[in-house]
Amino acid sequence: MRTIGLIGGMSWESSVEYYRILNEGVRDRLGPTASARCLLWSFDFSEIEALQHRGDWDELTARLVEAARKLETAGADILLICTNTMHRMAPAIEAAVQVPLLHIADPTAERIKAAGLQKVGLLGTAFTMEQDFYKGRLAERHGLNVLVPNAEDRATIHRVIYEELVAGQIVDTSRDAYRAVIARLVDAGAQSVILGCTEIMLLVRPEDSTVPLIDTTTLHAHAAIEMALAD
Repeated sequence: MRTIGLIGGMSWESSVEYYRILNEGVRDRLGPTASARCLLWSFDFSEIEALQHRGDWDELTARLVEAARKLETAGADILLICTNTMHRMAPAIEAAVQVPLLHIADPTAERIKAAGLQKVGLLGTAFTMEQDFYKGRLAERHGLNVLVPNAEDRATIHRVIYEELVAGQIVDTSRDAYRAVIARLVDAGAQSVILGCTEIMLLVRPEDSTVPLIDTTTLHAHAAIEMALAD
């Protein structure tokens, strides 16, 4: 079994889900006493969040590259960034290490294409919804047509992530707001909706949408299990 290096803590609420999914998946594959071979670098998300909203992407890149190098030195054979937003730094990390980085957008896109779908809605932080590092990969590498919510809805999605979900708060009115945003994306033609922030799966469930919801956290973790157990 290969060792999975997790760049986590962004937030730890979703990193816990990665750890659970990885270990449950390996146990299901290998037997009741088996668990995933993992290394975790966990950031203090308060520092990361402050740099994000300050727009200091150079410093954020330096910190994630340092974490990736430390995980590689410690013995990681595969790297995962346990957040969608910080895949903005994926190219810099790939250039800095020798081990493969499993990009979260790729298993996400493969699931969508396997279902025969082409037009997809995207929920996430404002950075993920508005910048091109994520949407562009889905469109250019995988040929998907990506829809994002309007400006007011993007602000709502972003606020709930940073004020509630990263703090482990699950609020019914926020679930209702997310349902309404999803419904508007479906009305605009979305055939499925990507939960493009690793915390959103804590709030939104399949029954909250009339189209399939694509849980990036679970897909990313399962793809890592396949890589770790591959011959």
